Amino acid sequence: MQEQLPYLPGTGRGTARQSRVVEGQPRAPAPLLRAPSATVHRARRLRKELSPAELRLWLALRDRPGDLKFRKQHPASFVVLDFYCAPARLCIEVDGEAHDRGDQPAYDEKRDALLRLHGIETLRLPAADVFRDLDAVVTHIVATARARLPLHHPATPDGPPPRSGEEQEPS
Repeated sequence: MQEQLPYLPGTGRGTARQSRVVEGQPRAPAPLLRAPSATVHRARRLRKELSPAELRLWLALRDRPGDLKFRKQHPASFVVLDFYCAPARLCIEVDGEAHDRGDQPAYDEKRDALLRLHGIETLRLPAADVFRDLDAVVTHIVATARARLPLHHPATPDGPPPRSGEEQEPS
């Protein structure tokens, strides 16, 4: 039996993902932050209207630093994420001076909490830092994203260890 699931960020081109449900097997993760069409349209518009700091950072992130893929102006629920790394479930927000004024800090905290509920961590970067030292910002983003990637065991240079009872051949 196939079950239709809503769109999940990081699963494709916005099409519904189908999952085979097998008894006794764990189900796929719960749907994440499906974006309504108004948010998708807003994200498409914002991709063409990046701020100078966002544009500068995007020019560095689109080259896939650390072999990580980033999306710009990614729709999630009713919000648009400045940049998103799906494998690391990391949102990168470039904050200008306006984020320090009025009720914006409270709004940002609620927004970050919503994303955290869905397993997405938010990394907030001041726009001034992007202009001051772009290399350091990109290095910080890559390190944060790598720390959030699922654990994999890298291959050892000499290959896997011998099975129990087998002798290792001398080199």
